[in-house]
Amino acid sequence: MSRLPRDERYSRVAIWFHWTIAVLIVANLIIGIGHDGIPALRRLMGAHMAIGITVLVLTALRLVWRLGHRPPAYPAAMPSWEKGVAHASHWTLYLLMVALPVTGWMMVSGPEARRPLSWFGLFNVPLLPVSGAASGLGHEAHGVLGWMMVALLVLHVAAALRHHYIRRDSILIRMAPAFDRH
Repeated sequence: MSRLPRDERYSRVAIWFHWTIAVLIVANLIIGIGHDGIPALRRLMGAHMAIGITVLVLTALRLVWRLGHRPPAYPAAMPSWEKGVAHASHWTLYLLMVALPVTGWMMVSGPEARRPLSWFGLFNVPLLPVSGAASGLGHEAHGVLGWMMVALLVLHVAAALRHHYIRRDSILIRMAPAFDRH
């Protein structure tokens, strides 16, 4: 596999944001979905909330970066319908990376569920001024959005692997840190 020219790759900052946020999201999905059935994961709910706030902050920074740094163009041979689906799925991922932490934050901020939101024991994150109804809505939405994130991540990974192993184009390696050496 050859190295791509710099203009065909994501920037090092974008790659760092992508993989850091990806690892945090996967960890949070495992904790969030598994905590009801696996007692060891239940003990990680404080970390789950702190990771969620971290994902929210990193996503905001990533969006600021993204707005100022255009991603590389899709390969010319990629059909336009596929480019449209890729574009829509990426922005849906961004939406979920904001909505999941916000709904979780709403959930723990409600008057009935109010509990400290500690960022890894270093400081408390202020709670949102939400009603019990908004907190309940946050709870319901958080679960649904979590499963939507799982589904979209599976599709995202499957599409990247399809591009790499079946289409044999540069879609995957332009975000791969191992090929970031020039």
